Amino acid sequence: MSKARPKQIKKDKLLDQGVSLLLEKGYHATGLKEILDTVQIPKGSFYSYFNSKEQFAAEAIDHYIEPFIQRLSGHLQNSELDGLGALKAYYGELVDELVQTGFKGGCLLGNLMGEIGDTSPLCRDALLNAVGRYAELQKTALERGQQEGKVRTDKSAKSMADLMLNGWQGALLRMKVEQSIEPLQTVCRELLDDYFKA
Repeated sequence: MSKARPKQIKKDKLLDQGVSLLLEKGYHATGLKEILDTVQIPKGSFYSYFNSKEQFAAEAIDHYIEPFIQRLSGHLQNSELDGLGALKAYYGELVDELVQTGFKGGCLLGNLMGEIGDTSPLCRDALLNAVGRYAELQKTALERGQQEGKVRTDKSAKSMADLMLNGWQGALLRMKVEQSIEPLQTVCRELLDDYFKA
């Protein structure tokens, strides 16, 4: 077990660095050497962690989404927040962080969907899994909001969760081009503060 732990720590460092570079440069412009040099792992050692760059990207997708899942789960576990309030708190934090980073990066999922979503079956499956987990958690929040009388019931929680994700991804793209937080604020205001409300 003590031998597996250092290997997992190095793998996590590779994934952390990979997520950063994939966000900054995209899949095709991110070189393995750049990632390995930053983490100080010899090039030949890469293949003891991943079979290919494609597998590395697929695992980076899973690595990337996990903190978002954990953070939203934390808001949902907050007894002081109803389901809709948990989503508002979560998205409010994301907006604040994007302002602090100067509108850089956006979302790795959306970026890779556009770049390799239809050319890499392995990454496509990882993207579908990540988006599915993320949407399911948001659907749970909206279902809870429906049960609490805070969220409209004439639309399904699933359709509203999908609308939120789709609107957010589009707003992230506009944010990067416009260098403005307004597209994100508009999505949150129009959906969380209006359309979803009972």
